[in-house]
Amino acid sequence: MKTSDEEKIFPQGERAPAEYFTGTAWIKSLVPDDRNFNCVIGNVVFEPGARNNWHTHPGGQILIATEGIGYFQEKGKPIQKLQKGDVVKILPDVEHWHGASHDSEFTHIAISTNTQRGVVVWLQRVTDEEYNEYSN
Repeated sequence: MKTSDEEKIFPQGERAPAEYFTGTAWIKSLVPDDRNFNCVIGNVVFEPGARNNWHTHPGGQILIATEGIGYFQEKGKPIQKLQKGDVVKILPDVEHWHGASHDSEFTHIAISTNTQRGVVVWLQRVTDEEYNEYSN
């Protein structure tokens, strides 16, 4: 499933760095690091099968799913399916990853909060074995 360009809320943005993402994803910065509001907000589009590396946010993160079907996983917990309208609150320093499902593009708004503590700490790639653990 793919969303047409006319239906998208925000432009696709820049290609996400390959060192932190498996597959193809794009990031559109909506609010850069802002010391007045202590947050970074971006719109992230993942092609089917794409995901980011394991990572943490020193100040926490909020994800708002806006299109498609995606996955989210905290280290040591089962993978959660995400769809349009789902909101995930990730506590500071919790190791996690997120991305598209196997057969659907996925878009979410990512809000990194309390950025005075830092924005993101990138870790190792999510292996295919880890990614394929999802079951309905």
